[in-house]
Amino acid sequence: MTPEAAAYLAKGRDDLDEARKIALIGLAKTAARSAYYAAFHAAEALILERTGKIAKTHSGVRSEFARLAKDELGLDRTLTTFLAEAYKYKEISDYGVGPEATVEMGAAKGVIEGGQRFMDIVAAILEDET
Repeated sequence: MTPEAAAYLAKGRDDLDEARKIALIGLAKTAARSAYYAAFHAAEALILERTGKIAKTHSGVRSEFARLAKDELGLDRTLTTFLAEAYKYKEISDYGVGPEATVEMGAAKGVIEGGQRFMDIVAAILEDET
């Protein structure tokens, strides 16, 4: 694994650790956002390792990850689906207003669990290649 890809994985692990700490103090919306970023950075690590490039947008990361997951890795769609669904929490946290801009703690914990699974799978793929 390249040092750059390893740095993205490390960033994702930090985001996941922060998400757990934030959840403990009851900030569900911010915890879910951090958990999304854990998966986002893991996806960036995989994309960088496979293509030598980084996508410039969130949608670019989701699209390129979906292509790699399907075409090269044969991963099930749950990871691609998770990345897209978790992005919604980033949007709520960054741009949401009013009563619709809330996240329940149960949902945040689900995103944290999903982020951990995402990180574990991507890390295993990249670490198995070294």
